[in-house]
Amino acid sequence: MSLNAEERARTAAELRANLELAGVGADRVGVELGFVDGQLAEALGVTGADPADVWLLRDHLEDLVRAAGREPVPYTVLTEEARAAAERWFPLRKAPHRR
Repeated sequence: MSLNAEERARTAAELRANLELAGVGADRVGVELGFVDGQLAEALGVTGADPADVWLLRDHLEDLVRAAGREPVPYTVLTEEARAAAERWFPLRKAPHRR
C-alpha cells in the first residue's frame, strides 16, 4: 500500500492537527512510541517512514486526543477500511494503552 504525494500531504496535516489537539509535545509522543533518530519526524511527515510507524502514530494520537476530552480530526486516507488493506501488506502494532 503506497500513498501518492497528495495523500501523504493530507495524512501529514491530519497527524499534525491531532498532535496539536492532543496537547502534548512531539518529544513525549516519540518516547511513548519508542521512536528514535528521526523516526517521529518521518512518521509525522509520512516521508520515508515505515508505514507501520505511521499507523502506530495515528492510533496513538487518536487515543491522546480522546484522553484530552476532544474529538480527533478524522483521517481521510488512514481509514478503518484502509487498515484492513494495510494489514495484508505489513504487521500493524498496537498503540500503548493510556490509563
